[in-house]
Amino acid sequence: MLLPGSRRPALLIACTMGLLGFMATSSADAGGTRDRQAAAIAQAPASTSPRVGEPLKPSTPQQQALADHLQQQGALFYGAWWCPACFQQKNLFGKEAGNQLPYVECTEEGGRERCQAASIRAFPTWDMPGKPRLEGVQSLEELKAWSNFSPGPAPQSP
Repeated sequence: MLLPGSRRPALLIACTMGLLGFMATSSADAGGTRDRQAAAIAQAPASTSPRVGEPLKPSTPQQQALADHLQQQGALFYGAWWCPACFQQKNLFGKEAGNQLPYVECTEEGGRERCQAASIRAFPTWDMPGKPRLEGVQSLEELKAWSNFSPGPAPQSP
């Protein structure tokens, strides 16, 4: 994903606006589905990136450990709410870990300035002190290698 200022985002924004229109008209579902969804969301821990989307599957212990490690190492995940690649990146971590990633929303007040100061050119971007910047969706294996993640010992079978 490119930041605004090039020719490509206009197409993406137009597609996003069409998708938003579809979502608005299809959100009027029958019965109490919205009420049940709202109750489930209220019980979940707060997300660091609520506007990017909600991962669909629960996190594994390994995904959670990697998200914790990235946060401890000072990594930052820069993105935008309208970026499908940012949702894809978050989704690789599963629900709990994806909601705890060290995320900076580049389209909101405060985040916009942080992204400009960091010279973010693409979404998603991963940045960490002392490491080369990563642009685009990164696999969990790539993030493990980049951040020098060492998983703890594997559980022993009795």
